[in-house]
Amino acid sequence: MAMKLGGMLPGSCNCMLHSTNLLSYTSSSRRGFLRGLAGAAVVAAAGTGQRARAAEGAPFRIDVHHHLSPPTYVSASKAGNFGDPLMQNWTPEKSIADMDKAGIAVSILSVTTPALNVVTGQQARSLARESNEYAARLVADHRGRFGSFAMVPLRDIDGSLQEIAYALDVLKADGIGLMTSYGDKWLGDPSFIPVMEELNRRKALVYTHPTGANCCVNLAPTQQPVMIEFGTDTTRTIADIIFSGNARRFPDIRWIFSHAGGTMPFLIERFVRNPMLDPKAKGSVPDGTLAELKRFYYDTAQTSNKGSMSALAAIIPASQILFGTDFPYRTGIDHVEGLRNAGVFSSDELAGIERGNAAKLMPRLGG
Repeated sequence: MAMKLGGMLPGSCNCMLHSTNLLSYTSSSRRGFLRGLAGAAVVAAAGTGQRARAAEGAPFRIDVHHHLSPPTYVSASKAGNFGDPLMQNWTPEKSIADMDKAGIAVSILSVTTPALNVVTGQQARSLARESNEYAARLVADHRGRFGSFAMVPLRDIDGSLQEIAYALDVLKADGIGLMTSYGDKWLGDPSFIPVMEELNRRKALVYTHPTGANCCVNLAPTQQPVMIEFGTDTTRTIADIIFSGNARRFPDIRWIFSHAGGTMPFLIERFVRNPMLDPKAKGSVPDGTLAELKRFYYDTAQTSNKGSMSALAAIIPASQILFGTDFPYRTGIDHVEGLRNAGVFSSDELAGIERGNAAKLMPRLGG
C-alpha cells in the first residue's frame, strides 16, 4: 500500500480525535465494557483438527497480518493527509467476508503504516488508546473471528509502557504491533531499550510492519515506498535487532516480521558474513547469525509465491512461518492459492503455516 506521509497532525487535531471517536461512551458504560471484556474468554474456531475442519469446509486458517481501520485513525488520516482509500473505507464486514471466502477462522488485527509515526505526545497516546479499545471491542463483538496486536507510541517511552500494560492486562490483546522504524530509528535503537525490557519480561508476541523511513521516502518518482523500501525497512530492522545485541539480550520477545522478512532471505550471505567483516558484530551473534534468524517468525503476506517462499524456506524452518494476507491490500484467497501453487511446502508444513504455528504462539486460538 502507498501511504502519503503528508505532514504532522496539527495541534488542534486532538479534540477532533475525541469528538469523532465512536467509542465515546459514558464513563460508566466504558467501565462496564472493560469489565465484560476482561471476563469474557474469546472462543477459538470450531472443531478439533485442521484437516477435519478443512474437510467439512469450516474456516480454520489464522491470519496474522490483517489490517483494521479504527474510526479515530481514519479521522486522523484525513486530517493529517496520509493513508489511502482502501484503509479509509475498511469495515469489519469486509474483513469477515474475505475471511469466509478463504477459510480463515481468525484474523489478528493491526493498524497499518504509518500507525503513530505522524503524531506525537498526547495525540499519539490518545490515538493508540482509542484504536486499541476499538480493536478490543471488535474482538468481543465478533467472538472467535478476531484478535489484535495493539499499537503503542514507541517514541514516547512512558506512554508505550503504559499502553503495553493496558493493552495486555486489561484489553487482553494478543500482542504488540510495532512499525519497523520510527523516523531515523530502527528497533534495535538504544532509546527503545526500556520498552524492549518490558516486552521481554512479559514474553510478548511482537508483530512488526514495514513503513517508509525518513531516509528513503520519495527517492525515485517511478517507485512508491511500498515497492522497494518496505521490504528494505523490514530487512534493516531485523539486522538492527540482531547486530545491536538485542536479539540475545531480550531472547523472550517473540518477533514476527512481515512479508517473508523483506529482502533478508536474498541477502543471507551478507547477514552471515557481517560478523566476519565487522568485529563489533561478533559479540552479538556468538552462535552465528543464522541461529538468531531461525528464532524469529515470518509471515507470508504479499510473498505467497514460489520465489519468495523458496528463498525463505531455504534458511528458515517451516515451523517459523505464519499465514498472513495484508487485507485489505490483498485477499485471503490470493494467499491460499499462492501457497499451494508455489509447491514449496508439504501438506503437513502447510497445515502448520496456515494454523498450527500461530496456534502455538497464541494458545487461546488452538482449540
